[in-house]
Amino acid sequence: DPDWASHSLGIFICLNCSGIHRNIPQVSKVKSVRLDDWDDAQVEFMATNGNNVAKAKYESKMPPFYYKPTFLDCQLLREQWIRAKYERKEFIHSEKQEPYSAGYREGFLWKRGRDNGQFLSRKFVLSEREGALKYFNKNDAKEPKAIMKIEHLNATFQPAKIGNPHGLQITYLKDNSTRNIFVYHEDGKEIVDWFNAIRAARFHYLQVAFPGASDADLVPKLSRNYLKEGYMEKTGPKQTEGFKKRWFTMDDRRLMYFKDPLDAFARGEVFIGSKENSYKVLEGLPPSTQGNHWQHGITIVTPDRKFLFACETEDDQLEWITTFQKVISRPMLPQEYAVEAHFKHKP
Repeated sequence: DPDWASHSLGIFICLNCSGIHRNIPQVSKVKSVRLDDWDDAQVEFMATNGNNVAKAKYESKMPPFYYKPTFLDCQLLREQWIRAKYERKEFIHSEKQEPYSAGYREGFLWKRGRDNGQFLSRKFVLSEREGALKYFNKNDAKEPKAIMKIEHLNATFQPAKIGNPHGLQITYLKDNSTRNIFVYHEDGKEIVDWFNAIRAARFHYLQVAFPGASDADLVPKLSRNYLKEGYMEKTGPKQTEGFKKRWFTMDDRRLMYFKDPLDAFARGEVFIGSKENSYKVLEGLPPSTQGNHWQHGITIVTPDRKFLFACETEDDQLEWITTFQKVISRPMLPQEYAVEAHFKHKP
C-alpha cells in the first residue's frame, strides 16, 4: 500500500519504509499521497520519475547475491537496504561494495556463549579461497574454535529470538547435524555487510559447483529463512513416555527440535520428504495416545515411523500442518535423496 512518496527521489513507498526515509532527510523528503499538499513541480517530478526509473538508476550495478528485503523482513534489513541504495549509493558505485564482495572479510562480532548465554567479542574470518567461515576464541589464537564450510552455511536474521535488533543466526553442518551460533554487531551496516559477504561466498561456491546454472537458479539457495518456528510438545519413538515441550525449527526439509530456542545443537532432527516417498501429515493423534498436555495434535508419517506432536492452540496446529503440507507436496530433488539417506535422527 504505497500511500507515501519521496518527492526528492520520485518514488512511492509504504508506511513502514516511509519512517526509514524520514531518517535520511538530506536524501529523501517524504509526503503522504493523500493527506499532504503537493505543488505542481513536485507532481511533475513524480510523473517523470517513479519507482522503475529510480530502480534503473539506483540498482544499476547491484550484485546478484545482495539480499533485497521484502516487507516481511526485519527493520534492520529494510533500513540498511534503503541506506545502501539511496544514501550510500552502493549499487551505482561498485567500489563501495568492497566490504561484502571482496571474497575475504575479518572482524569482531559479539557471539553468544554456548554454556552461559553471555555475548563475548570473537574474531571472525570469512575466506572464499579457503571455502570457510572461522571464528577464534582469542585474538592471537592460531587455531580457530570452529570452521564452518561455506558449502553448508546459512545465515538468517532473528532479532526477536536473539533479543537484539541486529541478531543474526548462523547455522552449519557438523557431522551431518545442525549447529547454531548467534551473533550481533552494534553497527547495523556491519552485520548486514557480514550477511551479504556470506551470501557472496555462497554464490561463488555455487557458481563453481553448478557451472551451467543461471543467477536466478542460484540466488534462492544463498540463504534461507525458516519456514516456521515455535513450541510444540513431542513424545519419543516408543510413544510410551510423556510429551515434552520443545522449540521446533522447520529449515527446508529438516524439522529440528531444541530444549531452548537459543541452543547450539538440536536434540534431534526429522527429515520430511515428499508424498511420492510415503511422507504425510495428519491432523490429530492416534486414539491410544497419552501424556500430551496440549490438545491439538499432529501426526507425521514417514517410511520408518510416526512422529507425534501437540500444539497449544488450534491456530498453531493449522500453521504447522500447512507448513508440513507445503514441504511434503514438493517433489524431492536428487541431492535431497542423499540427505535422506545419510540422515541421522536422534531419538
